[in-house]
Amino acid sequence: MVGRTILLVIDGLGIGAQEDASEYGNEDADTLGNVSRIAGLNVPVLEGLGLGNIRELHSVKPVPEPAAFFGKMRELSAGKDSTTGHWELAGILLDQPFPVYPDGFPDELIRKFCKATGNSAVLCNQPGSGTDVIRDYGQEHLETGFPIVYTSADSVFQIACHTGIVPLGKLYQWCEIARSQVMTGEHAVGRVIARPFAGNPGEFQRVSEKRHDYSLEPPQPNLLTLLQQHGITTLSVGKVIDLFAGRGFDQSWPTEGNSDGISRLNKVLEEAADDTFIFANLIDTDQIYGHRQDTEGFARCLEEIDRELPSLFGKMKGGDLLIITGDHGNDPADNSTDHTREFVPLLVVKEGTARGRSLGIRSAFADVAVTILQAHGIEEKLPGRSFLSEIATAGDSRFMQPG
Repeated sequence: MVGRTILLVIDGLGIGAQEDASEYGNEDADTLGNVSRIAGLNVPVLEGLGLGNIRELHSVKPVPEPAAFFGKMRELSAGKDSTTGHWELAGILLDQPFPVYPDGFPDELIRKFCKATGNSAVLCNQPGSGTDVIRDYGQEHLETGFPIVYTSADSVFQIACHTGIVPLGKLYQWCEIARSQVMTGEHAVGRVIARPFAGNPGEFQRVSEKRHDYSLEPPQPNLLTLLQQHGITTLSVGKVIDLFAGRGFDQSWPTEGNSDGISRLNKVLEEAADDTFIFANLIDTDQIYGHRQDTEGFARCLEEIDRELPSLFGKMKGGDLLIITGDHGNDPADNSTDHTREFVPLLVVKEGTARGRSLGIRSAFADVAVTILQAHGIEEKLPGRSFLSEIATAGDSRFMQPG
């Protein structure tokens, strides 16, 4: 058994197209490959853990003695969005993808939403980038007060409103109505998302820290419910709790981006007792850089995370287990602003272990859930195969930048 388990998801961190990527239009996707090739990556800590040992990367070299166990994971569930990825990490497999709306939402759904929320109309109702949508429809929204409703290639119903026109409380209420009364049954999208923005025409800015996701309630049993049933404390940092509809966590902390997320995670690690599970998400790679096709920004964001990792290692105690991975790809160098169907990297840091080795290609993200359960002495059945027995237990930890 271990002391504490920490699952750190770097959002959108793919490491090359899966075998089925062509079914999603992503056969050439390669988030880490393209970022390392085009923008260059200076990530000595991740390199020392073994990131470059997973596969050849242009500016991340393999090391002879990686400090972590390394590999990559295949997503089995149908889909490539955050809810699907995080759910599979928690042992939930989806046979069917959440519904998507490449041509916008059907008229009957929009009418139902308008009637339930007291709006006479909505703006947009088509797929689009959040920044483009508020640029194109923000002025009309200010003039009419009509909410901007839009989607993407993912299974989302997004509502954008200016905070000076629609107060946050009302925006959240409209999202709750959409989640519970409109986007249900065959139209049960993975997430309804509140997208507040502010500013003046020509300089609108999304208020990302006030974004709120309304996910479907996850099926049970799953990693979180099983941990709680066995008396393990479950903590959430970042957007994770939203993806699980507020279920399965004893305490949670929303964050305002990566810097806040890492700071909060450090504090949680300082205070959390043994027999605790911490599920954290760092969102900026996806939300700010991947979706906006900013390859250079994606690279610099990863470098910032790399610089902060030693502070997390310094808070780990004997027996702690840290798993670093992604939830899907978001290749900033491809020809779309959407998520991409990719393998995700797997780096496992076990306090008390001096040297890692390859964990190979894992058959499902769900291997993480089974591993965490086993680490806490729980043998309940979930999809996936634990890699706990493949992790060495002897030696001294080495959490330092190589060289």
